[in-house]
Formats: sequence, C-alpha cells, structure tokens
Amino acid sequence: MREYLNTERIEAAKRLVVDRTKDFGEIYEVFDKDEAATQSERCIQCGDPFCLNKCPLHNYIPQWLKSIAEKDLEFAFKLSNEPSPFPEVMGRVCPHDRLCEGDCTLNDGHGAITIGSVETHITELGFKAGYKPEFPGITTDKKVAVIGSGPAGLSAATYLLRSGVAVTMYERSDRAGGLLTYGIPNFKLDKKVVERRIKLLEEAGLKLVLNSEVGRDIDFETIANEHDAMFIGVGATKAKSARITGENASNVYKAMDYLTNIQRKNFKQTYDKKFDFKDLNVVVIGGGDTAMDCLRTAKREGAKSVTCLYRRDEKNMPGSKKEYKNAMEEGVDFTFLVSPKEIIVNEQGRAVAVEVVKTTLGAKDESGRQCMEEIKGSAYRVNADVVIMSLGFDPVVPPFLAENGIETNSWGGIIVDEETHETTTPGIYAGGDCFRGADLVVTAAFDGREAARSIIDSLL
Repeated sequence: MREYLNTERIEAAKRLVVDRTKDFGEIYEVFDKDEAATQSERCIQCGDPFCLNKCPLHNYIPQWLKSIAEKDLEFAFKLSNEPSPFPEVMGRVCPHDRLCEGDCTLNDGHGAITIGSVETHITELGFKAGYKPEFPGITTDKKVAVIGSGPAGLSAATYLLRSGVAVTMYERSDRAGGLLTYGIPNFKLDKKVVERRIKLLEEAGLKLVLNSEVGRDIDFETIANEHDAMFIGVGATKAKSARITGENASNVYKAMDYLTNIQRKNFKQTYDKKFDFKDLNVVVIGGGDTAMDCLRTAKREGAKSVTCLYRRDEKNMPGSKKEYKNAMEEGVDFTFLVSPKEIIVNEQGRAVAVEVVKTTLGAKDESGRQCMEEIKGSAYRVNADVVIMSLGFDPVVPPFLAENGIETNSWGGIIVDEETHETTTPGIYAGGDCFRGADLVVTAAFDGREAARSIIDSLL
C-alpha cells in the first residue's frame, strides 16, 4: 500500500471516439487485475477515510482497496456487496469526482485513486469467478410490497430478501430497472448489467409484476391488505418547465421522453419515430447529467449538430465533469452563459430557433453560489430543428397517496421520517427521488437500504 509516490492515477481506458459514437456500447473498459491492484496499492489507508464518509452508502472503500491490492478478490467482492445493492452500477454511474474520489486524500496533489473503476472491476471479475451475493431464501412469513423497480425499489428489495422477507415488486413499465433501464443510456450502463442484478433478486425469491401501475391496473388498498408493509419508490419523472414562450411547440421534447424512446429503439421495441434526429440540428437546454445523456445520444443517432445551452459557466455545471468531458470528446458544442428567453416557432407551430440572452455571474448568494445576471441588449438566436428540455424533474404525485393518508410537501415529495423512512401512514415507507426530488442513483440506493432495515426491525 501507499504506492502513490511511485504510481500515478490512471483512468479506465476508453474506446476511441470514432468507434464509440457509432453505437451505444459502454465506452469504458473494465480494469484488469494488474490495473486494479496497482491503483489500489496507492491507497494510504487513512485513519478517518474521507472517501468512505463522503459515500452516501458508506462503502468499505479502503478495506476493499486493500483486499484488491493483496489480490483477494473474493473478500473484496463480499465487502463491496455488503453495504451496496449493486456496486457494479455505482462504479459506472456515480459522480465519483464529487463523492469518494473528490474527497480522496490523494486528490490534493497526487491524483485520487480511481475508486469507481476499481469498484466496477471487483464485481465484474467476481461474477466471472462465480461469486454471488448471498441470499438465504424466504425464511419468514412476512411479505412486503415494493412499488417501483428503480434504484430505490431494487435496493429495498435486496436488503429485505437478504433478511428472508418475501418481496413482491410492482412496476408499471415492461421492464424492471426504472431510471437504470430507461433513463441512463447504454453507453454509460449496459442493460445486461441491470438485468443480471434483477435476475439475482428473482432467484432469491423476488416476485416481479410488470406492466402493472398501482392505482390503475391494481388497487393500492389490495396490495396493502396482502402485505405486512410497503415501500414506495416511484421516482421523480415530471419534467420541470422553463416557463418560456414556445416550449410547447410540436418539436420541443422532454429529456426523459427522448431517452426512453431511444432505449426502446435499442431494445428493438416499438418507439415514436419523431425521436429520430438523424441529420437534424439538435439543441439541448440544461447542464446536468441527463442533458449530457441527451447530447451524447443525439450524436450517436446521427444528428447534424448537437448544441448544449447552459446559463452558467463550465465550473458551475451540475453534471459530472467526466460526462462533460466525454461529451466534448464526442463533438458536442457547448454554449455557456446564455439564458433561453423564448423558443421561436414558425407558422406550422414548429420550433426553428431558441432566443437567448447572454449572462454573467455576479455576487454570491446565501448558499455561496454566484448569482446569474442577464446582460441587456445581448439577445440572439440559436437555430434548431429540435429542442430538448432538460431542466430537472419533480415527483409525480399518484392519487393513492392522499387517498391513504400519505402526505406530500409543497413540491410533491413524499414526507417521511428521515431516520426510518416511514411515511405519515404507519407501515408504509418511501425513498429515492419521490422523497428527495431528482437526485443520484446512490442516494436512492441508500434510501431503499435504510427503509428496508426499518421495515425489518418493525416486522421481525
């Protein structure tokens, strides 16, 4: 260990841009044994590890780095899979630069350990070696319903099944995974990775009910009467509005509608052909990871040009630096410090341009973030054949919440006890984006895990 003076940080190798933009295959290669061990040997084994503390799941990062450095893959696999429901997913999609790697002690001068790539390596090579997370089978008479099969729901199901509790999961879509399946493109997360985890849960006793929307295809009360507890993890899928003229034009689309339809296309399922953007000038408004996903997807779909409009500068983008860098490499154009004021629509009701005004960053507000100020007389137009709005998401509030005494706050988030994740109705728990608002996969996984532990404490 402590080889950081002799060994530099290395990133996982990426496929060449000319190749990776031709398809939706994952762009990063998985570390081999030597690469993972060499990076792990750089860890200085801090007495109070910042990486572990920064991780929402409090993963045993120093411990599994030490195991990989010592070539003990089996122990590293067990350590990695203990506090995390799907570490191979986290290794791919977490914003490591803002979490574990961002707080790595070596980040100040030596370069953080490539924690995310080692995390992916552990589980991928562990599966190849025949290792599997341990489940006891259904050993109790308790039954829990999980509504929603996204990160929070899958995490809750994982920890309930680990305690021998029977789980029935209700998913309104035709495939499980929620955001992991239909929201994150294949070039970041191959769907076989998600399907493998779901299969493991089914082997452990999960009963998965697809194409079943609670409140429409099955009554909430029916589910409640058949189970000892419930977990709600329905996410946040309602697109935020820009509140500008023209945003309802026929060729102005919501980010998740676009990503979902292209994923359906990649699954070789039916999809709406209006989302074929080949040879079109595509403009995406927003600067988060979902915006990056849309931009990079449009490049792979053969768009003539792909432009991102963001009202602040590069340093203030909410998305991962890694995803911004990848988008830049793949030929996306970025226009910073511009604020959309209107979408220009022609006589046929179609958007033809976005009118923007230049901005500047001024004094910091109470949160420490610089305030955005518009520059008078700086308006101009950005031509567009298609506009994608990627401004974040709010929870959709199903009617069954209020009907069953489950209270929500002013913006639609489900109110829970933050220690137990129990809602205002006893025996019903919630977590993930429907509680937090649009957030990270890892925070949804944390909510699901902690809710499951509370449910287990109340039932067993």
